[in-house]
Amino acid sequence: MIMLYIGTIASVLAVAGCAETTPEVATSESDPELIFVRGYRSAADDCRLVGESAFTLDFLDDAADLVACSTGSTDMDELMAQTGVPILTQTNSYTLFSVPRR
Repeated sequence: MIMLYIGTIASVLAVAGCAETTPEVATSESDPELIFVRGYRSAADDCRLVGESAFTLDFLDDAADLVACSTGSTDMDELMAQTGVPILTQTNSYTLFSVPRR
């Protein structure tokens, strides 16, 4: 009886260890000042070209566009699929990417 009980507990623990957890990448801080220049791929694009500010200074690159998309938006998913760029950083509402120009 005890062996059956131990076996059941071991099985439950093994299954519980396999549960997927989604990592939290967004911060709980308020959004920093982002200077939006224009839609990145079109005027209606939710992903926007971002200009220089105190927050973006360390992310700017002369060979890439700094782009911010609303976190979880369809346009963000499309940008990632089209360009293959990884997430650079996230704020409470936006996900930023560095998209190479060359």
